[in-house]
Amino acid sequence: MRSKTVKSSENLLEELQSALAHGTVARRVETLRRVTDLFVGNAVDYSDDHVRVFDDVFQCLIEQIETSAKVLLADRLAPVGAAPPRIIRTLALDDVIEVAGPVLTKSERLDETTLIEIARSKSQAHLKAISLRRVLSEALTDVLVTRGNEDVVQSTVSNPGARLSESSLTDLVTRAERDDDLATCIGLRPDLPRHHYLKLVAKASLSVRRKLEAAHPELASEVSSVVQEAAQRVRAAAMTRQTEMARALVKSLHEDGRLSEFQVATFAEQDKFDEANAGLAALAGVSVETAENMMIESRTEGLMILAKVAGMQWTTVRAIIAMREKLSGGSQTDTLTLRDTYEALRSSTAQQVLRFHRMQNTTSAA
Repeated sequence: MRSKTVKSSENLLEELQSALAHGTVARRVETLRRVTDLFVGNAVDYSDDHVRVFDDVFQCLIEQIETSAKVLLADRLAPVGAAPPRIIRTLALDDVIEVAGPVLTKSERLDETTLIEIARSKSQAHLKAISLRRVLSEALTDVLVTRGNEDVVQSTVSNPGARLSESSLTDLVTRAERDDDLATCIGLRPDLPRHHYLKLVAKASLSVRRKLEAAHPELASEVSSVVQEAAQRVRAAAMTRQTEMARALVKSLHEDGRLSEFQVATFAEQDKFDEANAGLAALAGVSVETAENMMIESRTEGLMILAKVAGMQWTTVRAIIAMREKLSGGSQTDTLTLRDTYEALRSSTAQQVLRFHRMQNTTSAA
C-alpha cells in the first residue's frame, strides 16, 4: 500500500470541497459513502499519514451533511479499530444520541479523557451508551454511578467489563437496600469483594437472598448466619429502657383484654414503633422478637404477613407502613399497589409463611 500513489491531503480536500459546494444533497451523501467505503475497505493497510488524510476529509464532510448521513458514518466507523480519531471524537460529542451512540459503545479510538468528559456533561442516553462498552475503568464507572439514572447504573453494574471502585461499591450497596433489581445485579458480580457481598445480603429482601444463595451456594450458610447476626444487632441496639417500658405496657393491655387493632393503629400514628411492634406481635400471636425481625426488613412483606394473621384492616396496615417510612427516612411507597397486594393475601398463606419464620427462630435458638 505504501508504494501506491496517494493524493495529498490538500488536493483531496479541494476535490471534495468542490463537489460539496456545487453538488446536490444526494451527491454529498454519495461522496460520503464512497469515501467511507474506501477507508473501511482498506483501513488495515493505511499508515498513520493516510489515516490523518481521511480524518481531514471526514472533518470536512461532517460539517455539510445531514443527521441521517452522520448516523450512517458513525455506524460504519465505530467498529473500526484504526478509525480516524478526530472524527470519532466529533461523532461521540454529538448531541444526537443516534449519532454518538454507536461510537460511544463500540469505538476503541475514544480516549478515556473524552469519555469522562461526555459522561459528565451529556444526556442519560449518552451515559447508557458508554455503560455498554466492552471495558470501563474505575474512573469512568465512578462518573456513571454518580450521574447516571437507574437504568444507567444497572447497565453499568451488569457489565462484566466494568471495574467498580471501592467508593462506588459502597454507594451501590447502600442504594441497593431499596432496589431489589440493583441488589441482584451487584450480588451476581463475580468480582464483588466478600465484605460488600455480606453487607448486601444482610439487608436484602428474602427474594434477593434466595437468588444470591442460588448463584453462590458455597456461601449460603454464611449468608444465613450474617442475616441472623444483623437482626440480633438491631434488636440489641434498640433494647433501651424505653423499649422495655413500651413492651411492658402492651403486655399489660393484652393480658387485660384492652389491646385492640385501633390501639395499634394509634401507636403507629403517634410514631411509637416499640408499642406498635409489640401490639402487632401480641395480636398475631408471635414473639416480639419475631415481629421485630419481620418489621425491620427493607420490604413490607413481613409486616403484611403479621397484619393478615392478626386480621387487621388495610387502614391499620397503612398507618404502620407510614410510621416505618417516617422513622427510617425511606421513600414513600406505592400504597395503592400495597393495598391490592394485602387484600389479595390469603390468611392461610400468611399463616404458612409465619410458621416458616417460627421454625427459623427455633432452629436458630437450638
